[in-house]
Amino acid sequence: MAGGSFGPAGVAKERADEYKGKVTAYVVTACIVAAIGGSLFGYDIGISGGVTSMDAFLEKFFPTVYRNKTHAHENNYCKYNNQGLAAFTSSLYLAGLVSSLVASPITRKYGRRGSIISGGICFIIGATLDASAVNLPMLILGRIMLGFGIGFGNQAVPLYLSEMAPTHLRGGLNMMFQLATTLSIFTANMINYGTEKLRPWGWRLSLGLAAVPAILMTIGGILLPETPNSLIERGKLEKGKKVLERIRGTTDVHAELQDIIDASEMSNSIEHPFRNILEKRNRPQLVMAICMPTFQILTGINSILFYAPVLFQTMGFGRNASLYSSAVTGAVLASSTFISIATVDKWGRRALLIIGGIQMVVCQVIVAIILGLKLGSESELSKTYSILVVVIICLFVAAFGWSWGPLGWTVPSEIFPLETRSAGQSITVAVNLFFTFIIGQTFLFLLCALKFGIFLFFAGWITIMTFFVYFFLPETKGVPIEEMIFLWKRHWFWKRIMV
Repeated sequence: MAGGSFGPAGVAKERADEYKGKVTAYVVTACIVAAIGGSLFGYDIGISGGVTSMDAFLEKFFPTVYRNKTHAHENNYCKYNNQGLAAFTSSLYLAGLVSSLVASPITRKYGRRGSIISGGICFIIGATLDASAVNLPMLILGRIMLGFGIGFGNQAVPLYLSEMAPTHLRGGLNMMFQLATTLSIFTANMINYGTEKLRPWGWRLSLGLAAVPAILMTIGGILLPETPNSLIERGKLEKGKKVLERIRGTTDVHAELQDIIDASEMSNSIEHPFRNILEKRNRPQLVMAICMPTFQILTGINSILFYAPVLFQTMGFGRNASLYSSAVTGAVLASSTFISIATVDKWGRRALLIIGGIQMVVCQVIVAIILGLKLGSESELSKTYSILVVVIICLFVAAFGWSWGPLGWTVPSEIFPLETRSAGQSITVAVNLFFTFIIGQTFLFLLCALKFGIFLFFAGWITIMTFFVYFFLPETKGVPIEEMIFLWKRHWFWKRIMV
């Protein structure tokens, strides 16, 4: 063994300075195609909020909500407070939570491509069921199948991107996943804006078009190469070496190859990754795998993206105006992701997370103050304040788009050693989908109960998570993925835990 005896994570020594290679068109193309998996997640986030504000959809599946919506005297904050409607949105994420845990052994045993293909097929089935739904059980079944697709896709795609990308550009290429997510949110919002006019069947078109990104992801999964890390972990050393040489554009890949070999040998000695991940030496990564997705959701972003049309109608916007406003926030989210892609490997993860957190807190507090002073239970916002609220929400969405949005996925996908990487990513996805389910199921109730205070609730969480990053997250910029263990061993707090 070139590096001597194994270190705590299967990597014998730091070889980062010996890594060779360049950014090749091959690896960029593979990452772009794989990142289409993010569009499944984003399309659903964007489409479900718009569909749940369409009269034809509500009248067919949720007549009680439709009646509340059309009654002018109904409390602004409580018009949409219906657990059935919330279940339509959140059932997908509960199914995704379960499937992400199932996806872990599949991803480890059969490779990243296997999970990507499985996710695409499940999503196609779900889109077909929802578009043709004739009753609520069929609609919910379709949502569950979509959830299975998202669980597999979100588990495998970030891993694929992290393992394919060269170290110095890992952050930017990994964010292709988030870019695909945000672009598909914007696309879904624009589709909703158009299909809302196609009454009474426009909602079917909105839901059915979810099959398009799923088909692209499935085809991409079939055509993509497997990652060298996964190939070597499964005993295909020569094939893994050839893929590594191709994606790095050089035959001088000895240092990186040796790191992967060391890590794979340690990985193959671990029979139960989920049990292994609980060991003390993996405690820092486990904490991040839980806290990063938890905090990402507790920013409140999903409440705004899921229910943007509902939220804007609550504030007094007309039907078309609310869909248009949500489309604007989708465009802001997509464009702000480019800021993160351009700066994450220059400024680092910590700076973006902290600055973005501060901006989001300020925006949430301002929106709460405006709604608290100007929006009553039955009155509506004036045009001036309505525009101001949209602007502030766009600033909030922009901050999320270049900080916690992409980095909530990037950081957990790059910090685990190979032997627990698949299990760690499953935990990240499961936690993300669990809290997405909780927020999706309770937001309409919380909006009714807390009114404008819901924004202060999320502002408090953003404050906590910003301090968490400052004190407990080390900078992962430029650190090879198989050598992250040394980063935790040097951190002021985590080195005490790992001893």
